[in-house]
Amino acid sequence: MNAAAGLVEVRVPDMGNFKDVAIIDVLVKPGEKIEPEAPLVTLETEKATMDVPSTVGGVVEKIHIAKGGTVSTGDLIVTVRSEGAAVEGAAGEASAGGSAAGVATAGGSPDAESRGGAGSAGGAGAAGGAGSSSSTGRPGAAGSAGSFGAAGATAAGRPSQTTPGAPQAAFVGPAQATSTSARAARGAPGTAQFASTLGQSGSGQTASAPAQPGVGGAAPPGAPTAGTASGGRTAPGASAAGAPSGGPSGAASARSDGATGGQAAAASAQPVAGSGQTSAGQSPAHSGNGAGAGRPDLPPINEPGFSRAHAGPSVRRFARELGVDLTQVKGGGFKGRVTHDDVKAFVKKFLAAGAGAKPAPAVAKSAPGAPSSFPAVPVIDFSQFGPIETKPLSRIQKISGPRLHASWVNIPHVTQFDEADITELEDVRTQLKQSALQAGIKLTPLAFIVRACVRALQEFPLVNSSLDPTGANLVLKKYIHVGFAADTPNGLVVPVVRDANRKDIYEIARQLGELSEKARAGKLLAGEMQGGSFTISSLGGIGGTAFTPIINAPEVAILGVSRSAMKPVFRDGAFVPRLILPLSLSYDHRVIDGASAARFTTFLAQTLADPRALTEAVP
Repeated sequence: MNAAAGLVEVRVPDMGNFKDVAIIDVLVKPGEKIEPEAPLVTLETEKATMDVPSTVGGVVEKIHIAKGGTVSTGDLIVTVRSEGAAVEGAAGEASAGGSAAGVATAGGSPDAESRGGAGSAGGAGAAGGAGSSSSTGRPGAAGSAGSFGAAGATAAGRPSQTTPGAPQAAFVGPAQATSTSARAARGAPGTAQFASTLGQSGSGQTASAPAQPGVGGAAPPGAPTAGTASGGRTAPGASAAGAPSGGPSGAASARSDGATGGQAAAASAQPVAGSGQTSAGQSPAHSGNGAGAGRPDLPPINEPGFSRAHAGPSVRRFARELGVDLTQVKGGGFKGRVTHDDVKAFVKKFLAAGAGAKPAPAVAKSAPGAPSSFPAVPVIDFSQFGPIETKPLSRIQKISGPRLHASWVNIPHVTQFDEADITELEDVRTQLKQSALQAGIKLTPLAFIVRACVRALQEFPLVNSSLDPTGANLVLKKYIHVGFAADTPNGLVVPVVRDANRKDIYEIARQLGELSEKARAGKLLAGEMQGGSFTISSLGGIGGTAFTPIINAPEVAILGVSRSAMKPVFRDGAFVPRLILPLSLSYDHRVIDGASAARFTTFLAQTLADPRALTEAVP
């Protein structure tokens, strides 16, 4: 920092091992006034997009990087002329005008310091701003001169004009204490500020409103702070709604300009039921965006699509303040990225069109149980190309289709392919087939595969588990119920062989035959198709070499079996013909990693290669 000129150099904070990170957006301009923690640039790595916040407030003097370039840890981003001198002058002016509490002169007073009020940027006592540790009687964090207390707790850094005994604008609290403590660490490379910015992307934070409607009114003590986000952070433009009525107009926000700024202030002024804070886990009436909930003229926010929108954290936060659904905003930035200007243009276009002319939804209505944030499939009249016939889907297809769709879009599928040598297994099956037929049992290869899967599931219990509804816990099942896909004239059904670990090869084969016959006749009971913990889809009787089966949620894996074929295998110095069975294991990558899947299929192939162990009696 150049103390004489009040210049502060803001550099790239510690990003770990990342180097030469791409700059996809520059969010400030020379001469623009910024607040502490205002986003400066947006960076994009191979795994994440993040905004770099400013460590100080003031006026941008010079930008040292450009859009499309790259930066590494420690690189200079911008030079900022600190707002300390302006705050000091404003504090002196407010003191001369007769304002009582909340504004300290350049020397600072013990009374103002004990309350964490606005203090001079020139003294160490004033460094503990509003909501810092000094407001609880503990020493303020050194070096936090640009805090909200010094800025007078207003959006543009103006001094607070509260008087003794008057209701305080509810702006001093734990949220600001946390924010100030994070900024106090900027003597280090700035990891705290950077980490806090990373946590905002798609987190569902919303700007909450003051208890009383109207802009510029003071909130009573203990009331929720306008603009306080669900994570305890203060959203841009928050202080505008919290400014006292005697002070400057509360309609201005950190990013307001023209009609867009008016929208931001109006959105912040809407009353919100409850505590004024929302999170992703609350009811749909209050989830997503407090502004959108109070603006019936704006389209509701599509939360799944909003979280996947191609936009940086600061743009997401800005969109939430205005109640804008990012899925309906066309990005004009780098690689189609949504920028602040795109959001502003969307709002202006919407206001110009009027509340009655809402834009058409950007997504098609999806099947029941499926997300609704995907691009619409074009509607085509096929009859214009030639003769057509329309046939309704079967009842099974209508039921299974949405479930398969939901599984495919909600579970990160990965498929592990492998091969098993079943030459000996087929020899053993041929030897036992005739005696099994005399007992009324059709001994198919599927019975051996089910028995081998049981042993593999006992060896790898993770594959026999499920995620609980919250996705935070794993349910390990002590039972093994194996489902198998049965092809019927009406569609695909999945009967379940219950307690397969307690059945020998003959009992498994018997139940497979009985359930298959009932499936073809359409006489399966509901209980015979429920409770599966692992599924096998066998196309060996039809053909194919490999495929990607869709997981039967809430299971975490499914085994696909294709047609076996004789192949030359190099063994003992010569090629010998062996019967090879292709295996395809699709698994939920949230639960099973690639190494575990490979071990599972390897163990399964080895088990199938030793058929004598599969024919042993079950204790």
